[in-house]
Amino acid sequence: MIATRAAGAALAAGLLGLVAACAGGTPDTTSAPRAERSLTSPAPTGAPVASASASPSAEGDGSPSPEASSARTSPVPASDSSAPVKPAVDPRTTPASMSIPAIGVRDLKVVPYEGTTDDWPGTHIQNRGVAASPYGPQGGVGPGGTGNYLVTAHRLSAGGPLRDLPSLDKGDTVRVVLGDRVYTYEITASRWTSFRSERSLAEQRAAVPGKPGEKPTEAMITISTCATPEDNAAGNFWRDDRHNPEHRIDRIGTLVATEKAAGGAKG
Repeated sequence: MIATRAAGAALAAGLLGLVAACAGGTPDTTSAPRAERSLTSPAPTGAPVASASASPSAEGDGSPSPEASSARTSPVPASDSSAPVKPAVDPRTTPASMSIPAIGVRDLKVVPYEGTTDDWPGTHIQNRGVAASPYGPQGGVGPGGTGNYLVTAHRLSAGGPLRDLPSLDKGDTVRVVLGDRVYTYEITASRWTSFRSERSLAEQRAAVPGKPGEKPTEAMITISTCATPEDNAAGNFWRDDRHNPEHRIDRIGTLVATEKAAGGAKG
């Protein structure tokens, strides 16, 4: 019995030895973690980092690495050439020039101001020998604008730039230069305005000349000057506090052409 147990023990020991020999010895449980750590360990300082995209492609096209592309596309300060383009001149605050060939008016300066026709600010401008153009709630639009472009100037004083306005006829043209644009109007109508009639003044200043309250659909111009000789001849010597006679002579035109000024002329 004892001999049988000893033989069994010896057989078990032999089998264990055989298994150990086939396995090549006791496993090293620390080798796998070290191998895994070697995949994520940073490269030594100064060593080149391998990257498939860092090298030229097989065709030799010299494709840059992602890092190089990112560096070139990073935002950089804007240069002068990328600055916003300066807006066009404001037609209601920039002086224009007006020419009326039929009556010898050439490059008459037209000064815009906020107000209404022949008020004190406008009168002061006209007294300088130039034309005035009011804008705002009781004024008009600028050159080329849809609505009524109002222009007033003296006939007898300050050089009388509009002395011959009464002889301007239908079909005659008016040329207005503003910035690099030329606006050509054709005279289509005439009227008289009375300073003593609110209705008459409203018709002169309306967006559609002669039709207060009507919505404009085209660009128009009203050129106005005093009717002093005509009023005096009729025995009408009424004057307002700015020495204007009762009546003014108006010529009304419609925009027929817009073009670029030759040589970039300025108004």
